[in-house]
Amino acid sequence: MTNNDANPTQSALILVTGAARSGKSAWAEYIAAQSGKAVVYIATAQLDPNDPEWQARIARHQQRRPADWQTLHVPFRLAATLRQAAVSECLLIDSLGTWLANWLEQDESTWEQTAQELLNSLSQTAAQVIFVAEETGWGVVPAYPIGRTFRDRLGKLTRQIGALANPVYLVAGGHVLNLSQLGTPLPQSDKSGTKLD
Repeated sequence: MTNNDANPTQSALILVTGAARSGKSAWAEYIAAQSGKAVVYIATAQLDPNDPEWQARIARHQQRRPADWQTLHVPFRLAATLRQAAVSECLLIDSLGTWLANWLEQDESTWEQTAQELLNSLSQTAAQVIFVAEETGWGVVPAYPIGRTFRDRLGKLTRQIGALANPVYLVAGGHVLNLSQLGTPLPQSDKSGTKLD
């Protein structure tokens, strides 16, 4: 390990974020493997036997994980899974964006309740938690309303989890940056008390 990843294995909540194919899942798996805990891989995707390309992606992820890791498919009840986890476990949640996509049909008020339940569960879990999240805001503005809703909700939720996590990693181009060491946390509100969303 280098100074860039100063002992993440002792942290209760870790966030790994980055673009597609950046290596963020591989980095999260590396951290989990070093944790010394029983690793539980939380797959948030809904299984679709009619999508062979998606099934092949899932299979590739499974093949690179150690055989003794437990895998749970949790497309919806993530908060409950976090609350029920044991102190001896390290939960690797891959990914936040896929879980959020499962809830996209919720109206804004209902979604806010769902997101808050997830955030609350982070203080109620005994396990170590590693979140993998996608950075979706670096490209063009999505052409359709549901794409903009996904981008906005994921950006906000990733930021909220990032405010609780330490360390927060950004993975880009196969390189890992520890944002908790290199960056400054954004204030949660401005001088007037207005929340910075």
